[in-house]
Amino acid sequence: MSDIEQTLSIIKPDAVERNLQDQIKNEFKNNGFEIIKEKKIHISKEEAEKFYKVHVSKPFYNDLCNYLSSGPIVVMNLQRDNAILENRKLMGATNPKDAEEGTLRKKYGLSIDKNSVHGSDSVENAKIELDFFFKD
Repeated sequence: MSDIEQTLSIIKPDAVERNLQDQIKNEFKNNGFEIIKEKKIHISKEEAEKFYKVHVSKPFYNDLCNYLSSGPIVVMNLQRDNAILENRKLMGATNPKDAEEGTLRKKYGLSIDKNSVHGSDSVENAKIELDFFFKD
C-alpha cells in the first residue's frame, strides 16, 4: 500500500543566489519526487514572519525571517510515497557540518542559517505550508 504525500520544499536565497535551483530540482526528481507546482518568488519580511510563526519564541526567529526574505526563493510542492520523511532524509541535518554525505545540505549548504533548503516536518505542517504558498 503506497502512502503518497505532498510536502513543501523551499530552495532558500543562498542557493538561488548561487543558481543551484536546477541542480536541486534534479536531486528531487532523481530521488523519486514529482514537482507538482513550483514558483520563484521574493517574499517580504512580514510574509516570512507569518510563514515561520511556529518559531516565534525561538532566538533565531528574527534572523530566519530576515534571511528568507533577503532574496528570491523557489517554493515547490513535492509529491511521492512518504514525501515528508524522504524529503527530510534527502535534505540532511539542519547544520550542513552535521549532515550526512550526499544530502542536499551537505552538498549545497553554507552554514546552519544558509542551509539552502527547507522542508515540512510533519503532515500537518506540510498542509499549512503548502496552503501558505499555493492556496488558490
